[in-house]
Amino acid sequence: MPNSINSIRTIALVGQAGSGKTTLAEALLAKAGAVHAAGSVERGTTVCDYAPGEKQLQHSLQLAVASFEAKVDDEAAKIHLLDTPGYPDFAGQALPALAAVETAAIVINAQNGIEMMTSRFMQYAQKRGLDRLIIVNKIDAPNVNCADLLDRIQQAFGKECLPLNLPAANRTRVSDCFFAPSGEADFSSVEESHRRLIEQVVEVDEKLMETYLERGEVTPQELHEPLEQALREGHLIPVVFTSAKTGAGIAELLEVIVKLLANPTEGNPPVYVSTPTGSDGDIEELTAVPDPSKHALAHVFKIETDPYIGRIAVFRVHQGRLTPNMQLYIGDGRKPIRPGHLYALRGKTQTEVQEAVPGDICAIARIEEIQFDQILHDSPEDAHLHVRPLELPTSVFGLAVTPKKRGDEQKVSDVLHKIAAEDPCLRIEHNSQTNETIMRGLGEMHLKAILDKMATQYKLELDTHPPSVPFRETIGVKAEGHSRHKKQTGGAGQFGEVYLRVEPLPRGKGFEFVDAVKGGTIPKQFIPSVEKGVRHVLESGFVAGFPLQDVRVIVYDGKTHPVDSKDVAFMSAGRKAFLDALSKARPIVLEPIVNVDILAPEEKMGDIAGELSAHRGHINGSDSPRPGLLQISAQAPLSELEQFPARLKSITAGRGSYNLEFSHYESAPPLLQQKLQAAHRPQAETE
Repeated sequence: MPNSINSIRTIALVGQAGSGKTTLAEALLAKAGAVHAAGSVERGTTVCDYAPGEKQLQHSLQLAVASFEAKVDDEAAKIHLLDTPGYPDFAGQALPALAAVETAAIVINAQNGIEMMTSRFMQYAQKRGLDRLIIVNKIDAPNVNCADLLDRIQQAFGKECLPLNLPAANRTRVSDCFFAPSGEADFSSVEESHRRLIEQVVEVDEKLMETYLERGEVTPQELHEPLEQALREGHLIPVVFTSAKTGAGIAELLEVIVKLLANPTEGNPPVYVSTPTGSDGDIEELTAVPDPSKHALAHVFKIETDPYIGRIAVFRVHQGRLTPNMQLYIGDGRKPIRPGHLYALRGKTQTEVQEAVPGDICAIARIEEIQFDQILHDSPEDAHLHVRPLELPTSVFGLAVTPKKRGDEQKVSDVLHKIAAEDPCLRIEHNSQTNETIMRGLGEMHLKAILDKMATQYKLELDTHPPSVPFRETIGVKAEGHSRHKKQTGGAGQFGEVYLRVEPLPRGKGFEFVDAVKGGTIPKQFIPSVEKGVRHVLESGFVAGFPLQDVRVIVYDGKTHPVDSKDVAFMSAGRKAFLDALSKARPIVLEPIVNVDILAPEEKMGDIAGELSAHRGHINGSDSPRPGLLQISAQAPLSELEQFPARLKSITAGRGSYNLEFSHYESAPPLLQQKLQAAHRPQAETE
């Protein structure tokens, strides 16, 4: 196996469901000789879709890694290929792949064109500074117009999207426009496409541009460094055409991967952030260096639980060298571990390896302490390092769950938290007021997959019902609060006095607690107790029983007693002072607003618009990804959408689909606020 860092290629296949990413991975594995023959999604024989649910549903549910070797001419490469789900509901499995690669390959279904997730993945990859490659797949399908699609790609993503090859012989093969430009194409000119590519690349290097203008041509060797720079800067986004089904363009794609795509030393380096001890929260940014001689840094981007061997942590090495018997630390943990074994992955197949260098993607098994998004490192001084956080969508779609079998409550809780450790977009909540266990995900399909997994893998059957809507509370104005807690019993008493003020924060800022006490009027050891009392109110709410957010609490004065002051006294005083301030701060109820993306037949636009309008929704825009279909972008309150899936199904005769994504919180209408407060009042009076 090639062991030079320069020979490593890391690529994530991302894009809309149905674009053929898994079949494309099979075709590349077969072309490289890594498998005897390409597997089939329909027969459940692919390397990457190995989970029972994936075989049954015939689409990807989780991120899969396929590592293999390839050789093109005299150049060999070790390729780490990441296959990802394409449905919006499974973005929590797809997006972590972007933290592990140099190149995001956005796969487009030539029949369907630019779809919702195509645009999103282009944006996600650009934000993370990744090289981007567009793969137009399924060019063999009937009624495909590749020339029109290339024009639409350039309109949507820029003129820097230039073809490295073009369909030829009525889409049965492709003609190279870069390495050996010659021959005919179904549209455009191979020579003209080659000229545009060269001119786009040499623009990033003035000296090479002068050479090109003088000679009229440059060699592939002269183009290599400026090409990598153009990819890093987004000055060039190559487009290739393939059919994973017929094999058209697969050999050419493998050549592009081996000869043109970035190795770990050529891509934009990953950004780490550090919060050193004693820095008062100051965050420093630094970049990992792909050097095997430096401290080891590896990022865990996938957790999987195997029923036989337990937890499997999949990680990307960014710096240093990892070996099976070296001492490693997990995040800020102080207790070191020894992996014992390192594995390269090809779907569910694990092959033991003796080292992992920068660029490698490997796995460690049977170490339960490792969590998603943690850093593995070999130096205690790196304990405060983290990879720049992933921008994952907020999970708002919820189901309240109860076990069908009495006595399974603890087992259900254990299994849910085990699955949540694998899925960064699955949240488990317990509503103490309604005594509901709620799982929140990215959509109906996401949570159905979780329920199916619990039934098949863990033999747990659950009853479900819609959960309470996650309303929140906040304040409208600044206010001050005061409380003196004084209690005298037969022995020692209790005393604590707190003065504080509250201020509203911008939406989405959460909660801030500020200690502004001067002169020690409240001793430092009692400040955490004051905060604990404040946080108790934060969780239980004030006007309607929902958690408070977007509030700053500033404790600025108080009194103490040399004998009677205790933690419990200041906790009680802090809670009551906060309640006192809230009563004057115009508290309000906030409701969650979600983005709703709908794909439906064009003729149903009026009915869908009417349905949204009737539930306080509004349409922000629409697009037509292909004739006869309309993609609608809208916003609506989550509380109004309980029946929306069934209504959409009825309106479109089952041909419509939708996706929800949390947007923001905003003040609920007055009538809804009054209703929620009235419902809470009897319960509060009995407590």
